[in-house]
Amino acid sequence: MSRTFPSGLGTFRVAPVDPDADIDLLHAWLAHPKSAFWLMTDFSKEDTARYFRSVHESEHENAYIGAWEGGPCFLAELYSPAHGELAPHHDTLPGDVGMHFLVAPTTAPVRGFTLAVITTVMELAFADPATERVVVEPDVRNHAVHRLNEAVGFRIESTVHLAESDKDAYLSTCTREDFRTATRGVAR
Repeated sequence: MSRTFPSGLGTFRVAPVDPDADIDLLHAWLAHPKSAFWLMTDFSKEDTARYFRSVHESEHENAYIGAWEGGPCFLAELYSPAHGELAPHHDTLPGDVGMHFLVAPTTAPVRGFTLAVITTVMELAFADPATERVVVEPDVRNHAVHRLNEAVGFRIESTVHLAESDKDAYLSTCTREDFRTATRGVAR
């Protein structure tokens, strides 16, 4: 499955991660210091491959690589918040989908790019008609992602401690309507 999403910056294409073919790219992105909030900077290539194989084989998780202008530039994960470390902290409702995203480290940032990426990932999540609400749990120290989450309609529900990740996180949700309202009039 590959999906295309238009944005103000052009077209983004999203396709499932191939855990064997994409591992060098994913390891380079996740080992970069700018990816510290993913808690995988010290993973070996084998650790990274093992992680993405487990996601690929899971019934409750999916990983995607996003491309822009023909080149890979972001990673997205969609998952069931009822299955994983968020479960004890979140009353999962039918239609809830968890989300993570990572913009690849770059030396040539493009204005508005990260907002276009998170908007694309939200469009991917809501492309499934069964999705009613997207749930995230960013580290409380990740101020840049909090601004992005707010821009696309997320609301902080509570602060939770995730022992497995050893982080304090803002449990935040965004309904389909919150997303549409927040991004109304924004070029996508």
